[in-house]
Amino acid sequence: MSHHHDDEFRLHTPDFQELNKRLDRRHFLTKTSLGLGALAVGSLFGTRHLFGASPGIKEESSANLEEEILKALPHIAPKAKRVVYLFMAGGPSQFETFDYKPKLYEMAGQNLPDSVRKGQRLTGMSANQSALPVVPSIYKFNQHGKNQTWISELLPYTAQVVDELCLVKSIHSEAINHDPAITFFQTGNQLPGRPSIGSWVSYGLGSDNQNLPTFIVLVSKNAPRDQPLYARLWGNGFLPSKHQGVQFRSGKDPVLFLNNPEGYEGNDRKEMLDYLTKLNQLQNEAYGDPEVDARIAQYEMAYRMQTSVPEVMDLSGESDEVFNLYGPDSRDSGTYAANCILARKLLEKDVKFVQLYHQGWDQHGGLPKNIANQCKQVDQATAALIIDLKRRGMLDDTLVIWGGEFGRTVYSQGKLTADNYGRDHHPRCFTMWMAGAGVKAGVSYGETDDFSYNIIKDPVHVHDFHATLMHLLGVDHERLTYKFQGRRFRLTDVHGKLVKGILA
Repeated sequence: MSHHHDDEFRLHTPDFQELNKRLDRRHFLTKTSLGLGALAVGSLFGTRHLFGASPGIKEESSANLEEEILKALPHIAPKAKRVVYLFMAGGPSQFETFDYKPKLYEMAGQNLPDSVRKGQRLTGMSANQSALPVVPSIYKFNQHGKNQTWISELLPYTAQVVDELCLVKSIHSEAINHDPAITFFQTGNQLPGRPSIGSWVSYGLGSDNQNLPTFIVLVSKNAPRDQPLYARLWGNGFLPSKHQGVQFRSGKDPVLFLNNPEGYEGNDRKEMLDYLTKLNQLQNEAYGDPEVDARIAQYEMAYRMQTSVPEVMDLSGESDEVFNLYGPDSRDSGTYAANCILARKLLEKDVKFVQLYHQGWDQHGGLPKNIANQCKQVDQATAALIIDLKRRGMLDDTLVIWGGEFGRTVYSQGKLTADNYGRDHHPRCFTMWMAGAGVKAGVSYGETDDFSYNIIKDPVHVHDFHATLMHLLGVDHERLTYKFQGRRFRLTDVHGKLVKGILA
């Protein structure tokens, strides 16, 4: 036998293969503490999974701790089974929507008093203005509902459902610029990388529909693209990837890469997935990567979604009465109004967290015209969603949220004229509203000063908002945690308190 054939024979003998396997650099690094993969897995599951527990020492692994945390849920009786979060990206002005400030008319055009501003931070867009002239809204406010709540004339449909709303006028944030502010609202931290609210809900509470994702995202196609949206806003962060939000789009492919390629049959895909699962299981046995299980689950979900998604995305079965309720845009797939109908259908299918994004609220100039257009795009459909959920008996256990990442300034940014002005970012106080499951209806909570510049009663921080949202879902925000890089994280980080004053 030649040396060449002898070498070839040795390469294929079991002993040599085992030796080669033991000496394989990647395998060695993966199986020891020197391996990045091992370190990453160790941070999630504890080192016991890699090295074994020391003799005589009883140690509960992180994986078991995660299981115990999830077994304890819900911590309290939940009021909400599902959430629909209507996110108005860009920062809607509270002055033109919900926070009526009649005393501003007496000071129109005058400089914002130093006693009100108190040296607080301004953005670079207005910090160099020679004056900060106070500007009241040019739109009228009227009183509506049993408690005679003031609502802008720009929101006539929302005014009709005000008795279902809990207006929270004292929301405040720490971020003054869009990206950190939106990231803060969506993940509880201003820096990217943390799991989004919907991902925490998916991780903690799981799914009530095995054929659709727990967390679904819809983005309006008919909104201005003034501020970008990033997929990380609905990302899973360090949680397993099966908990990330799945964006549904209008058009032929609602979920990207879900449909079979041309000439590919459903049975072919199922056979391919079965073999792929076996390969993934072998990889999981070899490397112990928890993300492999998540990948297997995602492939299986995608297969089931091939049937469920086309059915839920099809609005042709909705009556003319429903389309008329949500407004003329609702017949156009992908608009905010059509997405509101789709959100209702998803909630009916027991999707636990649905997030709608509507961009275009960043009005530094030309605010009167632009905010009128924005309100027209969302007002009727938003109110219709409340009405529709209520008449279907779903509002009692569905939490509806409306709001943006911060408010706007009382002073005008740029040139002020009789019919035109702009407003800069203002994180110190702004208005959001909640409705439905477990929330007081027809009330206002919190107060701002005459300039809507500072909070004078019942402040609600972003962390407090998150803590209250989770409470309504039956989750104690301090107890739903996940260990990552050596510490336990939660949506509210180390902050947040329950806002009992808005609970029914």
